[in-house]
Amino acid sequence: MDTTPDISAAVRRLYDTFPFPPDPLSDEPPPGYNWRWSWPDAYNFCTGQKPPKLDIRILDAGCGTGSSTDYLIHLNPEASVTAIDLSEGALKVAQERCRRSGAREADFRHLSLYDAAELEGEFDLINCVGVLHHLPDPIRGIQALAAKLASGGLMHIFVYAELGRWEIQLMQRAIGLLQGPQKGDYPDGVKVGRQIFASLPENNRLVKYEKQRWAGENQRDECFADMYVHPQEIDYNIETLFELIDASGLEFIGFSNPGYWQLERLLGKAPELIERAQGLTERELYRLIELLDTEITHYEFFLGKKPVNKIDWSDDRALLAAIPELSGCMHGWPSQQVFDCNYQLLNLSSAEFEFLQACNTKTVGEILADVEMGLDEVRSILSKQLILLTPS
Repeated sequence: MDTTPDISAAVRRLYDTFPFPPDPLSDEPPPGYNWRWSWPDAYNFCTGQKPPKLDIRILDAGCGTGSSTDYLIHLNPEASVTAIDLSEGALKVAQERCRRSGAREADFRHLSLYDAAELEGEFDLINCVGVLHHLPDPIRGIQALAAKLASGGLMHIFVYAELGRWEIQLMQRAIGLLQGPQKGDYPDGVKVGRQIFASLPENNRLVKYEKQRWAGENQRDECFADMYVHPQEIDYNIETLFELIDASGLEFIGFSNPGYWQLERLLGKAPELIERAQGLTERELYRLIELLDTEITHYEFFLGKKPVNKIDWSDDRALLAAIPELSGCMHGWPSQQVFDCNYQLLNLSSAEFEFLQACNTKTVGEILADVEMGLDEVRSILSKQLILLTPS
């Protein structure tokens, strides 16, 4: 029996009751800088170069209360942004959020991901964060979005991982059992869940996990409800994740938190194991890493619709002729101490600082004629996402 309409209605009712995310509304642009929502920085991460155009079309697929939409509008001033969501209540908050922050008007639509075909044209960037894992049929959802992605376009996705959400799954089931016939009454579910946590011994594993990981944000009923009384959730592991990705027909470009996926951070003290791992496929390596670090709660990654033109800048002549400019995701500039795109503090050398000061008009070769730095150091700066390169 196809229960999709009933499940979709239940999800819509949850978010009408508890609009999510419950980020406060502000009369100012959103704080910080999420580079994954900046077209130049996302494109640079995926392809190694600055995008050829900035006046693109963006789709925020499952925008909720519009926190992501707000960022997408402010970080991409030349783009047109469309935002869709299943919940009318959440959409009203999203529209008010963007109005309050001074964002230019977006095209908000009350629409399911399944019905993305109803949108006009194609999109260069599709953002889908925290949505697919709440669909009854995520494959149908990702295929509907893939059909709306333009050639050479990018899709940014965030879905749950099962290993780091094991305790959450247990609490979800416990709440459901105690609710019985009241399951689907979301305020009651929140009440039951809070009573469970208040009653369990302090050394209980579920209590300890909640306090360590989620207690701060779960003070808000909207967050607690989204985590523990959601009517529909599918959690992934690497194997099932790539089944989803393969079904999309899109190219897997890479995880947008690549530091997590470095085996050296886990087995760096055992070089013989690192050597053994060299015989693994890319997907086997990813599976090994998540099995060794079971704290993973989600996957965030980029997909692309071919052809996605990439440059690795291994050709010295091409790199020397490229024009570098500063990335917008570098904080604290100008200074030799800056925060990178992930808000990690970087200490720039004097040469690196001089190089960055000279960016935006000269070629790499012209800058290096006056700065004592080599091409390997330029590649290092590029890998840290401090610069964007435009081929000559």
